[in-house]
Amino acid sequence: MTSIDHGSCSAEVSEARAGGRPVVALESTLIAHGLPWPDNLETARGAEEAVRRAGATPATIAVLGGVIRVGLSGEELERVARSGTFLKAGRRDLAAAVARGLDAATTVSATLWIARRRRIGVMATGGLGGVHRDAATTFDVSADLDELGRADGVVVTCSGVKSILDVPATLEVLETRGVAVVGYRTDEFPAFLTRSSGLPLDVRAESPEEVAALARAHRSLGLPGAIVLAQPVPEPEALDRDALEAALAALDQAHAQQVTGKAITPFLLDQIRGLTAGRSLRANRALILANARLAGEVAAALSVNELGDG
Repeated sequence: MTSIDHGSCSAEVSEARAGGRPVVALESTLIAHGLPWPDNLETARGAEEAVRRAGATPATIAVLGGVIRVGLSGEELERVARSGTFLKAGRRDLAAAVARGLDAATTVSATLWIARRRRIGVMATGGLGGVHRDAATTFDVSADLDELGRADGVVVTCSGVKSILDVPATLEVLETRGVAVVGYRTDEFPAFLTRSSGLPLDVRAESPEEVAALARAHRSLGLPGAIVLAQPVPEPEALDRDALEAALAALDQAHAQQVTGKAITPFLLDQIRGLTAGRSLRANRALILANARLAGEVAAALSVNELGDG
């Protein structure tokens, strides 16, 4: 047996699956790398509770001591939040983390891969990775996009892609990968901390039940790729697009300090928090909780949540 096949599910997740109840996968990078202490722990707990209130079971995913964990205890969740040494693990990093007995927080790509192995059909996150603004010279494109192209039938609730990215290029790549992008009560693709990127979407859904119907059709047709369910950040906490673009001057600082690779997104989000006087942190927390709640509602609306059975 592999690490993911043996002893990786928490008791809560195992009981939910045995009872045929819906489960929602939650990524852990936003806890270990995306938010500061103690906001990260409060947000992680809030996201799990939002999933439960919606009628589903949360399964926060991480690697602890080389063991892939699907569902964390309260103590384990705090361990992820408190530690500043967790590896930021994409899909490609999982083998190294397991072989070396490391602690690692999973990105969207790693969380999706693990969720699919466990046949969990709904996942929630904040903002997806994508094509970076200087990708024409750096070739910096998130592995999230490839994994979304492989995650057949998984519904991924998010608030679009992170505002620091090249959003039009990211949408083009998602289309090329065959990933369905659905606006939740919006006709425009949201841009993480702002409610709209100004880019139109072809498909819109108004309710969890409508999303569930789309997911069932996608799965029954055997279509490849995930379903990205894009929900705008709650309006009271949303940032103004012009103000955010001004804050993205942090990109110049990243280049000057030669910050690249996995380090660039946490660096930029931290810089933007300072430049927006903490407003971006409030927006980030609000959208994470809203997306967790929506994922729980969609999972509950699916009569069968597991992949391949819908």
